[in-house]
Amino acid sequence: MNKELMEALDILEKEKEISKDTLFEAIENSLITACKNHFGKADNVKVEIDRETCDFLCYAEKEVVEEVEDDVLQISLEDAKEISPKAKVGDIVRVEIKSKEFGRIATQNAKNVILQKIREEERSVIYNQYYEKEKDVVTGIVQRYIGRNISINLGKADAILNESEQVKTEHFRQTDRIKVYILEVKNTPKGPRILVSRTHPELVKRLFEAEVTEIKDGTVEIMSIAREAGSRTKLAVRSNNPNVDAVGACVGVNGSRVNSIVDELCGEKIDIVNWDENPGNLIQNALSPAKIVAVFADPDEKTAKVVVPDYQLSLAIGKEGQNARLAARLTGYKIDIKSETQAKDAPGFRYEDYVYDDEEYDEYDGEGYDEEGYSEEDYDGEYDEADPGDVEYTDEDYEADAADEAADEAVDEE
Repeated sequence: MNKELMEALDILEKEKEISKDTLFEAIENSLITACKNHFGKADNVKVEIDRETCDFLCYAEKEVVEEVEDDVLQISLEDAKEISPKAKVGDIVRVEIKSKEFGRIATQNAKNVILQKIREEERSVIYNQYYEKEKDVVTGIVQRYIGRNISINLGKADAILNESEQVKTEHFRQTDRIKVYILEVKNTPKGPRILVSRTHPELVKRLFEAEVTEIKDGTVEIMSIAREAGSRTKLAVRSNNPNVDAVGACVGVNGSRVNSIVDELCGEKIDIVNWDENPGNLIQNALSPAKIVAVFADPDEKTAKVVVPDYQLSLAIGKEGQNARLAARLTGYKIDIKSETQAKDAPGFRYEDYVYDDEEYDEYDGEGYDEEGYSEEDYDGEYDEADPGDVEYTDEDYEADAADEAADEAVDEE
């Protein structure tokens, strides 16, 4: 039994994850290559390796002839009878080839064949390993900057984090451990080329799937996600179990679950809202934390008109339009937001098209107040009465105000 060869194959199989069958095939091919280099041809050469003992036999099949013209393919009857006494002209006999007789060049070529096969199989194993993780999140270690790109070590392979897939507000140092989303795995002659991202919306989704047990087991489902990397993400979730609060499950006790994801994303804000099949309710949820007066959604045109209180307009739109933009991506609707004053002044505006019915307000408790302490009369007064800001002032009003201010200043001076 060839113990040294067996031990070497066991180590390669364990460390490189290359099957023994592949290694045996590489050895067989290397011996055939060595024979070709030694004899000039190897068409009649066969190699047999015992998979259990690693003992191998290399032989050439030669035809028995009376007069030898090609000693590589033919053997004389006299020599053949030394191998097999029953041999006769026309028979095929096996002539063993001693691998120790190979020259230095043939041996080196055989070695190169084995090493090349091992390298190819190693690249193939790594490619298959990471190809299965494509569209998933893995943890890597920052190695170095290559221009404006970052090389990330994933364990057995290096990945490239291109500048376009980096969050502008994030800055990493060598040896920092970060989570990345595998965009694509390509098989190249130099090995697998792995492209990763920190800006992809699926990164947030996969982080929630890993962090929230209810999402992993299917109790809570992520229906839609919209992200502006480094700034804010909106997530719409729904529960398939009436006893489980989807938003609460994602937030966790005292925000423990969502905070761990926020930390991984270097402080990126995350809004989690309830998914609703009713587009009007979904849009209202998506525009949170802004309060909404009314929503008119057109499912056919995928457009929606939203009316908000005057003081909530800037909150609904968000900084540089971010809140409205993310809500539009989350819902798939083109959203037009107007304040109550703007909506009333718009041509063709009919207030009754936008105002919710009484039952569409928040539910009231037994004393006639909702969870925020507003009564139904408060809502009517807030949404139905004219905004004091809409009252027009005359010149006399401005002169009277100026006189009052002057009098107040005189009193203060005295």
